[in-house]
Amino acid sequence: MVKITETILRDAHQSQAATRMRLDEMLPVAEKLDKIGYYSIECWGGATFDSCLRFLNEDPWERLRALRKAMPNTKLQMLLRGQNILGYKHYADDVVDEFVKKSIDNGIDIIRIFDALNDTRNMKRAMDACKKNKGICEAAFSYTTSPVHTNEYFVKLSKELEDMGADIICIKDMAGILLPYNAYELVKAIKSTVKIPVHLHTHQTSGVGNLTYMKAVEAGVDIIDCALSPLGNGTSQPATEPMVAALQGTPHDTGIDIVKLNELTGHFKKVADRLKADGFLTDKSLQTDVNALIYQVPGGMLSNLVNQLKQLNALDKYDEVLAEVPRVRADLGYPPLVTPTSQIVGTQAVFNVYYGERYKVVSAETKGVLQGNYGRLPAEPNAEVVKKVLGDTKRITCRPADLIEAELDKYRAEVAEYVEQDEDVLSYALFPQVALNYFKYRQANKYHVDTEVGDVSKKIMPI
Repeated sequence: MVKITETILRDAHQSQAATRMRLDEMLPVAEKLDKIGYYSIECWGGATFDSCLRFLNEDPWERLRALRKAMPNTKLQMLLRGQNILGYKHYADDVVDEFVKKSIDNGIDIIRIFDALNDTRNMKRAMDACKKNKGICEAAFSYTTSPVHTNEYFVKLSKELEDMGADIICIKDMAGILLPYNAYELVKAIKSTVKIPVHLHTHQTSGVGNLTYMKAVEAGVDIIDCALSPLGNGTSQPATEPMVAALQGTPHDTGIDIVKLNELTGHFKKVADRLKADGFLTDKSLQTDVNALIYQVPGGMLSNLVNQLKQLNALDKYDEVLAEVPRVRADLGYPPLVTPTSQIVGTQAVFNVYYGERYKVVSAETKGVLQGNYGRLPAEPNAEVVKKVLGDTKRITCRPADLIEAELDKYRAEVAEYVEQDEDVLSYALFPQVALNYFKYRQANKYHVDTEVGDVSKKIMPI
């Protein structure tokens, strides 16, 4: 039997519609979602936290509590970027500890923890905090290919994560580049090495995601990520309904009733229609993009490259930039292309092409990667590039967070006048200005979200 994690409430709308699904679009069918028989429902973390505060004028903690009350029977899952938590930089250990604790206290069961560079030092604190607070620790590695990223590398990494206390190993294929037969070999190899379940996450961006799942299932994968069809496929996960149907009546039957899934589909079609009408869901997100296979560029990264080139009035250089991406990635020690390294590599590729000289202009983030501020690189970076970019600046070799002193008390003092709950301090720690804007909005527009299913205040500002 294969289990399914449903991503409709998090990664599906993050991947296809800029993370703009609202709580009042989730709660009306939460009770039905809760009764499907999913292994878990991914509903929090990733970009949802930022999006709630920045665009939807929602409290992400209130969203989590509301979903927990509405779905008491199914494990709720979130995505956490290790020492980055849900932000874009490293945070002090006390912030990581408190964020993980409050996430579990407010209703999260499973925390999928990863690091963009697969530096396990950047994952350990969050993993330990998850275990300490009785959460289910799903340790993920960012899948990619390069001269150093072989199946042997990932098997060794999986064993290390198991030894660190992981309850589940997740293969996180964020770009949709894990091909079916390689998935079979990789899952087989990991399953023969670790004793804990293996969870596979992919995207349909390159068009092979559902085929990859089928071969992984044959190899013995325990759990797969799927998204209900209104927001499935394309840059999202393979659609749930076809996977359930394909496995029905086989030894891998999911046990999920496709008729009950269809009842949910109708609701989320209306949500998708709203997202399309508001300009967040486009046909482009459903198109197969072969560039993902050629350049290993995730769909979101492609969109960023296009936008950057438009701003520079240099869209004619798109193909040159795509070809430059793998070269920059090699220069920087082959980081996997996932947030934030995908944006860093992409931006540097744009600079290299636009200015006509490689590394003539260098972003602060590129310098940070080479200096070691993001963690240990998978391979040694290009020595000539290091010299050109850093000069005589020394690179750090320790865990970056070892250089950060405790921060929580400082944040607590800075935001004291706005705090209505302990969790507000964490919102401010991750997104200071965005959180402040939300707190001011909250004070000016007092509203209450009733966590009873379907009863959400109409005072939530529409987008």
